[in-house]
Amino acid sequence: MWCAPGGGVEPHSSLPDNLAREVMEECGLRVTVGAVCLVNEFHDPHGDFHQADVYFRCTLTGGDPYGDWTDPEGVVSMRRWVTKAEIEDLNVKPDSLAAVAWSTSPAAYYDPLEPIVR
Repeated sequence: MWCAPGGGVEPHSSLPDNLAREVMEECGLRVTVGAVCLVNEFHDPHGDFHQADVYFRCTLTGGDPYGDWTDPEGVVSMRRWVTKAEIEDLNVKPDSLAAVAWSTSPAAYYDPLEPIVR
């Protein structure tokens, strides 16, 4: 399961708790957050921008993944469930996300210094 939450991290709340809250608020789905599967760094080779993202494996525990929904804050405008073959034809960032999403390895993957897209 992948959803791109746009909200911030609430103080005194863990990354998994923040992720579960954001997925509920923005996608209308309840998830149990599992282990970290990817740490990715984006950077601008020509500037000062540097961002580290942490991706977790999640299990859908509630909500209708195919039902009608609206993000009350308007951050998420669409959600789409894809197969492994379908994601390979999409422009998805980070570059390593598609491979990691279907990996059966329990180890987290580290993808350093991917240039941002302009």
